[in-house]
Amino acid sequence: MDLSQHLKEGYVIPAQPLALDAQRKFSERHQRAITRYYVAAGVGGLAVGVHSTQFEIREPQHGLFKPVLELAAQTIDEELSVAPRPFIKIAGLCGRTEQALAEAEIALGYGYQAGLLSLGAYKNDTEEEMLAHCTRVAAVIPVIGFYLQPAAGGRLLGYSFWRKFAEIPNVIAIKMAPFNRYQTIDVVRAVTESGRDDLILYTGNDDSIVVDLFTPFTFDVQGKLVTRRIEGGLLGHWGVWTHAAVKLLNEIKTARKSGSLDAAWLDKAIAVTDMNAALFDSANKFAGCIPGILEVLRRQGLVPTINCLNPHEALSPGQAEELDRVCRAYPNLIDDEYVAANRDKWLA
Repeated sequence: MDLSQHLKEGYVIPAQPLALDAQRKFSERHQRAITRYYVAAGVGGLAVGVHSTQFEIREPQHGLFKPVLELAAQTIDEELSVAPRPFIKIAGLCGRTEQALAEAEIALGYGYQAGLLSLGAYKNDTEEEMLAHCTRVAAVIPVIGFYLQPAAGGRLLGYSFWRKFAEIPNVIAIKMAPFNRYQTIDVVRAVTESGRDDLILYTGNDDSIVVDLFTPFTFDVQGKLVTRRIEGGLLGHWGVWTHAAVKLLNEIKTARKSGSLDAAWLDKAIAVTDMNAALFDSANKFAGCIPGILEVLRRQGLVPTINCLNPHEALSPGQAEELDRVCRAYPNLIDDEYVAANRDKWLA
């Protein structure tokens, strides 16, 4: 499968959460059910071992990096063997170069085709040092760049970094998640001016999903106007209400072909962002982001608890009520009925 061409088709790619029981132990049954849910919902790939999966899975006392990646890959392969279709398995890669390379080798061993490369371990390094790190990892596995907002552990990365990053061989895509319009434009302009038509852009801006997917980004490149688009989303938000997200993206892709934008999409854009504010706990600087995702899955019966490996991670005061509110306000953007109809089969 041509990875760039697959990503260019534009897909929902959820960031997979982690299912823990009441004792904070890994629940393989529920983890498998989540993966089955995503495949059944029609996603085009899955990102595992990323922020939503909890970076703590790598800590020796938990030792969950390998088990989580292995189970997800195995479950995806089992589900797709019944109804084959193109699908990209993406592994989160973290740490300094030696750790990231070791994680890349593990991911390849389980059949992952690409790595979402976090630069969270390079908070104080130079641009050149970060680019050298990315180049070494990309020599081992196809890399998806990751612009993570500082509130979630990332750092600011300007146009210069992304322009040079786009020149690294075996970089196939960039997930943009700075939650900032200026910084998103920096990335798109850098890629556009690089001439890399095969470097695909995905939104990770959970606060601006619909707007990102509709926006044409046009820049003057050596006297010629060139337009690039964000093709799909690799999102924590799409780790819940995923069947509805697939429907939403398909509707957006159809609407983009019409050549004109119905103003009703602006209403939908605000609705999705309002839902994300509750889900990600924006009112408390995203403190309840991961528990918020798990709470939706818990209510649907797909995970047993909202427990995180870090016992201090929990829903913020009022967050559960905010989730109640947005679910009532935007019933077309949730998929409770779909999950209820299939949950027992996924949990079997």
